[in-house]
Amino acid sequence: MDSVRLTVAQAVVRYLSAQYVEIDGRELPLFAGVWAIFGHGNVAGIGEALHAARDVLPTYRAHNEQGMTHAAIAYAKAQARRRMMACTTSIGPGAVNMVTAAALAHVNRLPVLLLPGDVFATRAPDPVLQQVERFEDATVSANDCFRPVSRFWDRITRPEQLMPSLRRAIQVLTDPVDCGPVTLCLPQDVQAEAYDFPVSFFERTVRRTRRPEPDRDELAAVMEALRTAQKPLIVAGGGVFYSGACDALADFAKRRGIPVAETQAGKGALVWDHPCNVGAIGVTGSSAANELAAEADLVLAVGTRLADFTTASWTIFANCGTRLAGLNVAAFDAVKGDALPLVADAARGLAALDAGLGDWAAPLSWQAWAQERTAVWTRVVERVTADAGLDLPTDAQVLGAVNRAAGTDGIVVCAAGGLPGELHKLWRSGRPGGYHLEYGFSCMGYEIAGGLGVKMACPDRETFIMVGDGSYMMLNSELAVSVMMKRKLVVVLLDNRGYGCINRLQNACGGASFNNLLRDTRYETETLPDIDFAGHLRSLGAVTEKVKGVAELEQALERAKESPVTYAIVIDTDPLPSTREGGAWWDVPVPEVSTRPEVAAARESYDAHKARQRR
Repeated sequence: MDSVRLTVAQAVVRYLSAQYVEIDGRELPLFAGVWAIFGHGNVAGIGEALHAARDVLPTYRAHNEQGMTHAAIAYAKAQARRRMMACTTSIGPGAVNMVTAAALAHVNRLPVLLLPGDVFATRAPDPVLQQVERFEDATVSANDCFRPVSRFWDRITRPEQLMPSLRRAIQVLTDPVDCGPVTLCLPQDVQAEAYDFPVSFFERTVRRTRRPEPDRDELAAVMEALRTAQKPLIVAGGGVFYSGACDALADFAKRRGIPVAETQAGKGALVWDHPCNVGAIGVTGSSAANELAAEADLVLAVGTRLADFTTASWTIFANCGTRLAGLNVAAFDAVKGDALPLVADAARGLAALDAGLGDWAAPLSWQAWAQERTAVWTRVVERVTADAGLDLPTDAQVLGAVNRAAGTDGIVVCAAGGLPGELHKLWRSGRPGGYHLEYGFSCMGYEIAGGLGVKMACPDRETFIMVGDGSYMMLNSELAVSVMMKRKLVVVLLDNRGYGCINRLQNACGGASFNNLLRDTRYETETLPDIDFAGHLRSLGAVTEKVKGVAELEQALERAKESPVTYAIVIDTDPLPSTREGGAWWDVPVPEVSTRPEVAAARESYDAHKARQRR
């Protein structure tokens, strides 16, 4: 057998470089690059190997390990999980900084390969710099933190372990069911160790998406449920995108006259004005979708894991006779809510349903009612997103301006706080892929780094990042990377001087405003700091301006679109209002006893909603 002598690090890089994926008849590298922040645990091993392969497998430098991993995850999401990136760090804090992002990828079922350095396999120099020592278990290192947030985890302590581990890693990363983060821990001495690897291990390999067909009996059961339904509703999730099923869903819904509601991950699966699109569903849903969900007798959940924001903590399907059917590539998700499972690729499953339904369509009365409720909601959106001429506009008014500027081709990126709720309700997606929200993990700090990943995945589309001051303060350094790499972003920073979203939740639960808005925190200065966000953004390399009101914002957005480089706009907003229309209950337990009468009243309301929760 022919062999080649390589270090473990060189073998990792060579193997990754040999992996390809077929997309629309084209063969492209599976890995678009590697994000790296070097330290003593990876610079000599992985660093040397990446340098040698820099023209084949690009290496990108970041400022924060969590940020670079967010960028890699966002890239994979924008590529519908078909292409991905890897991230390498040193041991200790560099590695642990990636754990939050690994959890984000795990929750959202998104692929990213994590290659943290690790302590010496030989243990000869123990304890080394940054080593975490667990007194009762010498095999544990900081990298064991990745175990619960990885779909596959391994520590390579001998060179020959690398081959089966890498094969398993790629299988997980490219599998429609198992997809999620993979962590391969690489002890720094093993990275540099040489081994005679078979040449065949590095042969070019082309991966193709596996698309499971539906089981005959499951298909028959779901078709029968549809045929007898008088008030069917489709809930579209992120799996619609990952299956490439947007067109299939649009055609199926229109032909069958079934209203379609969208989760955060599924928003934009249908264009906003598709005749069957009734808008967002759940806690941050439209009144149209939520009213239909309350009446529906059959809910076909397509490619969604039915998280609590979608189901309003399992209170939204209020019809006691409601049946759920779960069309999902993962059986784990297909049976949620005691659903009839239809385990299959979303596109294949919809095609099979369509082929078997003959001339069946939802009753015209149900279709008409859905269109009537949607028309009402459309008027709400137009009203709350219009410029009201306020010096301190609402989030809704700001996003209305950004939506108009984004047009059909723009992509909005956001993650946490109050903005995702307003965006889910109010944003109008002109084409699939124009709405990129990380809300499975609701991770503050994702926005700018994630926006960079989106821009790398979709370089021809304008990328608009909407970020609050709270999230911006947590993680903003990758803005400088966007400037350095000439990946233009348009950043709209809404400054409401604190965590306005959680302040509203605190008040809704009967609590006093406390420790969320800056004015309600403990401080010992005479005045609160007036943070110059525009100055800070400018210092990171962005062309920046601060505006007052929506009219000035709209003018600034036009300048931003014309700019060849990253452009940032800061606007002060009102922290108190949010769109009251739409929405649904969310299970956030309220104290059973309290000295505050507001808490007692909130608890009474909580108990009433809790009684309606689906068991």
